Amino acid sequence: MATALLRLQGPSRAVGSRFIRQFHVSARRAFHSSRPTLAVARAAIARKISAKVLPKIPRPDVHKVLIVGSGGLSIGQAGEFDYSGSQALKALREEGVDAVLINPNIATWQTSHQLASEVYFLPITADYVAYVLEKERPDGILLTFGGQSALNVGIELDKMGVLDRLGVRVLGTPIRTLEVSEDRDLFVQALKVDGCLVSQRRAQRCGEDGYPVILRSAFTLGGLGSGFANDPDELRDLSAKSLSLSPQVLIERSMKGWKELEYEVVRDAADNTIICCNMENFDPLGTHTGDSIVVAPSQTLPDDEYHMLRSAALKVIRHLGVVGECNIQYALNPTSREYCVIEVNARLSRSRCRIGVQGNWLPACIHGRQDRSRSYPPGASNAVTKTTTACFEPSLDYIVTKIPKWDLAKFTNVNREVGSAMKSVGEVMAIGRTFEESLQKAIRQVDPRWKGFEAYVQPEDLDQALSKPTDMRLFAIAYAIFNKQYTIDQLHDLTKIDKWFLYKIENIVNTVYALKAAGSVESVDHELMQRAKRMGFSDTHIADLVSSSELVVRAHRKSLGITPFVKRIDTLAAEFPAHTNYLYTTYNASEHDVKFDEHGTMVLGSGVYRIGSSVEFDWCAVTCARKLREMGKRTIMINYNPETVSTDFDEADRLYFEELGFERVMDIYELEQAHGVIVSVGGQLPQNIALRLKENDVNVLGTDPTKIDSAEDRHKFSSILDSIGVDQPEWAEVSSVDAAKQFAQRVGYPVLIRPSYVLSGAAMNVVYEESALEYNLSAAASVSPLHPVVITKFIDNAQEIDVDAVAHKGQLLLHAVSEHVENAGVHSGDATLVLPPFSLTDDEMVRLKEIAQKVAAAFEISGPYNMQVIRKPSEQPDQPAEFKVIECNLRASRSFPFVSKVLGRNFIDTATAAIVDQDVPEPVDIMAQKRDYVAVKVSQFSWTRLAGADPFLGVEMSSTGEVASFGRDIQEAYWASLLSTTGFKKPRQGSGVLIGGDVDKPEMRTIAKTLTDLGFKLYCSSPVVEEFLNGIPYVSAKRIFFPKTDKRKLREVFDEYDIECVINLAKARGKDMTDEDYVARRNAVDFGLPLLNNARCAQLFVESLAKKIPEGGLRPYTEDRIPSEVKSWSQWIGFKP
Repeated sequence: MATALLRLQGPSRAVGSRFIRQFHVSARRAFHSSRPTLAVARAAIARKISAKVLPKIPRPDVHKVLIVGSGGLSIGQAGEFDYSGSQALKALREEGVDAVLINPNIATWQTSHQLASEVYFLPITADYVAYVLEKERPDGILLTFGGQSALNVGIELDKMGVLDRLGVRVLGTPIRTLEVSEDRDLFVQALKVDGCLVSQRRAQRCGEDGYPVILRSAFTLGGLGSGFANDPDELRDLSAKSLSLSPQVLIERSMKGWKELEYEVVRDAADNTIICCNMENFDPLGTHTGDSIVVAPSQTLPDDEYHMLRSAALKVIRHLGVVGECNIQYALNPTSREYCVIEVNARLSRSRCRIGVQGNWLPACIHGRQDRSRSYPPGASNAVTKTTTACFEPSLDYIVTKIPKWDLAKFTNVNREVGSAMKSVGEVMAIGRTFEESLQKAIRQVDPRWKGFEAYVQPEDLDQALSKPTDMRLFAIAYAIFNKQYTIDQLHDLTKIDKWFLYKIENIVNTVYALKAAGSVESVDHELMQRAKRMGFSDTHIADLVSSSELVVRAHRKSLGITPFVKRIDTLAAEFPAHTNYLYTTYNASEHDVKFDEHGTMVLGSGVYRIGSSVEFDWCAVTCARKLREMGKRTIMINYNPETVSTDFDEADRLYFEELGFERVMDIYELEQAHGVIVSVGGQLPQNIALRLKENDVNVLGTDPTKIDSAEDRHKFSSILDSIGVDQPEWAEVSSVDAAKQFAQRVGYPVLIRPSYVLSGAAMNVVYEESALEYNLSAAASVSPLHPVVITKFIDNAQEIDVDAVAHKGQLLLHAVSEHVENAGVHSGDATLVLPPFSLTDDEMVRLKEIAQKVAAAFEISGPYNMQVIRKPSEQPDQPAEFKVIECNLRASRSFPFVSKVLGRNFIDTATAAIVDQDVPEPVDIMAQKRDYVAVKVSQFSWTRLAGADPFLGVEMSSTGEVASFGRDIQEAYWASLLSTTGFKKPRQGSGVLIGGDVDKPEMRTIAKTLTDLGFKLYCSSPVVEEFLNGIPYVSAKRIFFPKTDKRKLREVFDEYDIECVINLAKARGKDMTDEDYVARRNAVDFGLPLLNNARCAQLFVESLAKKIPEGGLRPYTEDRIPSEVKSWSQWIGFKP
């Protein structure tokens, strides 16, 4: 049995009864010319033996399959399902199966016709999936590639009898198995019946064994609604929230401090079962695995414990009847062999993406084939290695470290402690030959401002920060070691992190001290430099420690002959030759695994998913790489996000799973002797290093980096717009608070503070009064310290417009104009986009095109770009409205997938041709074409996951994803889009609506009147709102008792008045956590109720209700009634692009 290559080296150091393990790196064997031939012969023999021994299961007669996607990216359910779903679609296509996809996430690669024959941008709900089943009549359905959303829909469809009535076969894991794995009570009973871990785990009544206890919600993902309770009051409050989000909760004893481990398992219908990989959490139990640092393979398990848990995994999976890939999570007592199963995910998990990359192994692809044939062909060859069968357990000669990415600092009042409910928005994966190397790589991948393991926080209560983990605990550990001289024993006692990991961190710390002792870069000799690089230190980190600069350290390192080696991700641990383009760099090697003779074109990916940069940029990167290959060019992809399609093995000729910083990109460019680098399809990270790359003689393709710098630098950008006669709000570059005050006094408040070189509006703020000016200026200066801060006049109640475009050598080739529903003041990434525009005249469309052409010429753009423009009605009658450009990004924007798919023209294909100056198409005005449909893009928020955060929209982005739908008009498209957001529940007709906020909003009156006319009951908590609403003719509103601090009592109030929707139109964020509007907004999301927090969106929502209610929009699914919005993408646009 091939297992992870973990061996004890020399005398083991005892830590109590445990062992400190050393990671062993196998020396790569030299391959002789006969060796590959021998390997192929062995593989052929293995396939023949397997074919004779293993049973042959007949394939079901399945010709068309519906795949249910996961919807918009949210915390707990992100890009991993785009990756796995895309692999499944590839597998079905190769098997000759017609695949139909339902997924409203328009930004994903899987929602492209290259993979699915038909795509439906509709809600992932039982009703809408049933409508698609009625319309398409597939033979089978796949539920395990769409996360929790798809599983819940499948279970509901089965209960509705839709699957049986339509003769649709559930492929892969049966519905009953899904129910048992998701229903907490059934799951515990199933383990008891099988005799699995009965004594270690049981369902408990509240407080039966005393507190603390953990409450787990059924049928949810990412620990939603779960948490620890230390007393009955905490349990009551937690239960009130959890039972609003899930129909069932299970209360168990707390096992905080135990080890947490995961095993990824694949099983087919013939009961062939293998372990793809096992993983170990750096953080002990108590932190959700999605929020924990995770290491693969496990590092601290002795072989007997590894096989104990492996055997248990095989037993549990077989007993439950899982067919396909699944994930099993364990809690293991660190002082004994006691363990218990935490949960089994009978679907593709978020860990699966790391397995596919780190294991060079394709469980999603195999899972898709198993779902088709019920048994994976025993002699099938592995698509990646080419020389072995697909049925093998990987063996690794490298180590992988995953660190989550949190964006909690963006939110006010948010609780930054991490626990059993997931809060991270993405994750990075770093590969190295030692834990130290992969850890420091991963730290830099999470945030480019971090250079390695250093004390980036200084907690006031250090022991609290160590014992109660937050998103910054790793750096609290650094502070404890570097600044407070905590010992390993102290850290272990407070954190319960295994000492093996802490001793490895101590190795990094000792190297920091050695570098500081050197004093200067010249004093860093070969031995110390090599030691530092093998420990994962970056050139910038070393430069800081020896008071030098990155370029000086780089030159000194190269003069010592120390450069990285390129290794393949080899799951055969050098036992057989690997044929794969998965690559990584390391200093813990002595030779390269590849020859550098391809001289390809490098495409820089987007890195970690975070607020402001998500799956839409991965779509751009994949599209660009595919277009380059279509043009006959070799491609090199650099990315480190395991959730992306761009890190799939067949999307580029070479894939470097590596950092996107200057040092690593330069290393790869020099090694590969690349033709050039594309920096304009991966979001903000590649843009930030574009100018430095050019200054170091890198051939940056497309728009000149000096022009990119002119657009990113607010001062340069504003000056250029002035020079070409393009209007913009009044602006000034400020270097002091006094200068800012003088500008604000001259133009009048409100003003907008805009830092440079930032994504998603980081530290951007609208300031309404002088008292808030200094604080916001400081925040902007800290987020972008190397660039000036620009302050502009903010125009209230102005309309905002997005222009996405492509140019070649300054000539406009292609453009799209999308209109925001919300007025300016809501970040474009959070705004509701409508395409084609719903209120712009033909003359205004011509003027916008002229502005786009002027900007393209001024910045000499070759490639994609995006502008944000505000439209201000003229104060003079009969005068045209004013258009003012407020921002321009010389790169692809997050709306490029949306406009490409809605208009049926791939903007990135055109941009790629412009970037490489090959086969550039003629300019075309596709906006001049009139269309009989409308598409609306709505943002996906994850407020429910962010305890305490104020669900209020502003100029800094808050959403984690997006969805879009089509319709005959804006109301129908908005209706379908809003219902597509994960967790949105339609209010029942006649139920209650809680209304609050600013009564001066003109929309408040029409919203209240329309809801009353539709039969809804209106409630409010404010006497001001009550007086306003009751002053509207034919409108009646009741003011209700509104407890602000007791969540359980507030839940009872909502239930008493049957409140199923909250509309809150407050002008500003809550001043504190007892602010009435804040309490209404916060508890709406905590109770799983729809929240409308923007006046214009709320107005559009009630208009959509008025349109859809007569059409049966609030009625459940009924046979043979298909709503008008249920059409495929190709039906809406009239062809398959």
